[in-house]
Amino acid sequence: MNNGMKKSILIPAAAAVVVVMLAVGCSAKKNNPVSGAPVLVTQAFTTNLPVQIDPPPVGHVMPVSTATVHSQIGGIISEVHFKEGSEVKSNDLLFTIDPRPSQAALDQARANLERDTGQLEYQKANFSRDQKLLAAKIISQDQSDTDKASLDAATGTVAADKAAITNALLNLEFCQIRSPIDGKTGSLLAFAGNVVKAPDDVLLTINQIHPIYVQFAVPEQYLPEIKKQMHGKALAVQATFENMDGPPPQGDLTFVDNAVDMTTGTILLKATFPNEDNSLWPGQFVNVTLTLSELTNAVVVPSQVVQVGQNGQFLYVVKSDPTNAASQIVEMRPVETGISFNNETVVTKGLQAGETVVTDGQLRLAPGVKVTVKSSDSSSKTNAP
Repeated sequence: MNNGMKKSILIPAAAAVVVVMLAVGCSAKKNNPVSGAPVLVTQAFTTNLPVQIDPPPVGHVMPVSTATVHSQIGGIISEVHFKEGSEVKSNDLLFTIDPRPSQAALDQARANLERDTGQLEYQKANFSRDQKLLAAKIISQDQSDTDKASLDAATGTVAADKAAITNALLNLEFCQIRSPIDGKTGSLLAFAGNVVKAPDDVLLTINQIHPIYVQFAVPEQYLPEIKKQMHGKALAVQATFENMDGPPPQGDLTFVDNAVDMTTGTILLKATFPNEDNSLWPGQFVNVTLTLSELTNAVVVPSQVVQVGQNGQFLYVVKSDPTNAASQIVEMRPVETGISFNNETVVTKGLQAGETVVTDGQLRLAPGVKVTVKSSDSSSKTNAP
């Protein structure tokens, strides 16, 4: 075979090989999806979300009532009947003041009454005789008037003696100092043997902590909604604080101040907590969560899904590629959002429940870009050092 014949045979064979390779390549391109930008996705869902004031205001725990205990009489403290820091009930005995001076004053007042009562009886009998003698014109009118004045003075003296006895009984009662409220006692400021000066000396302070108040302020813009929601129901309030052990204390909003603070533009509120476990303490600072209402069947996505662009908020929705059913692309969807709660955001317009949205990888995306959905496990392995 000569050289001319060899060339004529080799050229068609090479062409056939090229045709076969092109056919295989087209088939592979048609049957396998093109790899796109890796993203993490989730589905939008519906749920009920509480409408709360954000950010949570800082509250100040304060007792419902505070009683500062003073002695109403002076004297020496003979006995203390409680341990400081303990809880006491209303009318519990706290201190005893030495009762002997008060008892002596009572005995003196009673003796005075007995003496002056006898004098009164004498003046009554004397005046009665004067009336008969005056009628018989044995004594003068001046004598009768003098005896009448003596009778009136004796009557007044007996009345004063009775008042003195009442006062002495009261002072004797004041020797026992009792708790005016239920509460927890503070530091003991007077001890047995101390001389008490009434009413200046403070013996003790008692704070009522069952229930207890949490006082906080919110911007005045929330006032209309708070007043609206308070009609017919109690608004739930939750308190949280550092190193909290157990579930957050729960209470109800019970007080709205009658004026807005003009210097801060806030309105003062108080919530009442049962505080049965003593988790809240007077003077403590807490973060307050006030729930105004609840959104039902709201479309919700993780907060990181929502992006902000020049034209407002948007997110990426993953859809099938209309040109290749085996591929997926993203659509840039403008949306409107509502409240956020626990890293979840309500989408009020532009998204339906069940649609797939991108949660991670948005920086690589643009409208129509093909994507490859990866699992969170593979993502963590890829990003691991």
